Amino acid sequence: MDHKSLLKIAVVGPESTGKSWVSERLARAYGTICVPEYSREYCRNLHRDYTVQDELNIYYGQLALERSLEPLAQHGLLFCDTTFMTVKVWCDYLFGDTPTEVNERLQVHHYDFYLLMDIDLPWEDDPLRDFPAPEQRRHFLQVWENELIALHADYQLISGLGEERFLNAKKAVDEWLF
Repeated sequence: MDHKSLLKIAVVGPESTGKSWVSERLARAYGTICVPEYSREYCRNLHRDYTVQDELNIYYGQLALERSLEPLAQHGLLFCDTTFMTVKVWCDYLFGDTPTEVNERLQVHHYDFYLLMDIDLPWEDDPLRDFPAPEQRRHFLQVWENELIALHADYQLISGLGEERFLNAKKAVDEWLF
């Protein structure tokens, strides 16, 4: 597939907001594939605190995974379960800054549309999740929205529980596409 004609839709937001589930369901609904979140695999066996080098490894891994799956996309659509923007969010929070290469790439690595997952879902505990408190969830939702605004990104906030969340996401994509 010609990468210029490929529309990339990123599903982003704070932890425990249904990004993976929504991304996978959307990919199936549109007959294409979903790029999974690289950091989940990377961090699964990481039994220590994150370092900036870990974040850079995740950045490069997410980009490579996305690039490797682009040729498999169907119908001109690729869904991404998060993006390397997560590296910026985490680096800024954990280390007070983000590596230059990540910031520079954010300015040129284009996603056509973003679905920002709202924090209205109940928290689901997971060893790879760190911020369950309501005020932390609100903080990170605002961080994500600020990042999207800074990129002048086309995005929509997606709320709803269960099937309603998926249907709201699908409706947003349908309206954006058509």
